This record gives sequence, C-alpha cells and structure tokens, in this order.
Amino acid sequence: MNIADLPGAQVLVNTADWATMAAPYLAALSPVALATWILVAAWRARLVRDVLAERVTVEVVPTSTFDPSEGEVGRWARQLGRVHQSAVSVPARGSAARLRYSAEDGKMRCFLEGPVTAAAVLAMPGFAEVEVRAHRTQKDIQPVRFHAQSEGAK
Repeated sequence: MNIADLPGAQVLVNTADWATMAAPYLAALSPVALATWILVAAWRARLVRDVLAERVTVEVVPTSTFDPSEGEVGRWARQLGRVHQSAVSVPARGSAARLRYSAEDGKMRCFLEGPVTAAAVLAMPGFAEVEVRAHRTQKDIQPVRFHAQSEGAK
C-alpha cells in the first residue's frame, strides 16, 4: 500500500507544500499580530479604566408599602439590561450595572451604579412605588428662570 494511493493524499501533500513555502512569511507576521493584540488589549483596558472612574450612582428608595409584582420585577430587569446597551463602545466589564447595598444607622440603602452614558436609563423609575434619587448632579447646568414682567411694562 502506497501513501499516494490513499484518498485525499494529494490534498495533504499540497497543504504541506503550502505550509513549507508560507512558513517564513508566517514567522515574520506573528510578531506583528502579537504587537497588534497587545495594543488592542491595552486600549480596551484603558477604556474600561476611564469608564469605571466616572460612574453615575442613584439611590433607589422604596415606599413603606412597596410590594412589586412579578411583572414589575421583569420590567425592571429588562430596564437594567438596557444599561449595558447604552454603553456601546465600552467592554462588558465597564458597562455593567451594579447594585450596592449599605446599612447606615440601622437603615438599609440600595444604590444603583452604571456608566455615565447610561445616566438616563439609571434615573428612570423601575417600579411604581420607588423613588430614584440622583447622587451626582451636574452643576454646570443652570435652571432656566422666567421673571415676571411688571404690569406697566406690557
């Protein structure tokens, strides 16, 4: 029995010939590919670090009669899923919504934290009997005030 008589032997020989001819080019290309991979990984890490440094925190305060239905919990879960979608170019590690609980003076507090690009989604109330309080306000936005005209200046 000869190897050349086996089915697919010519494909194996052709692949071996191609690999032999391409080996120097592949060896020269591998450091370029490695350098590119390192640069992309460093860029993604920097992007995640920048996004994690600037996050929006809101406090979720339920009323004393708060008792959500199963449908409300499902809607709120879908709303939290939109937080990740609002941070389009950020890797998953930096675009996640986080729930933080703390206890101060015997009172439990719930904080919802997410990327700055998801501030509008985080500020939306998810339940009927829950108040959402923003902790980080923008001081550079001034409210518009309309002054009443005096009656003689019409």
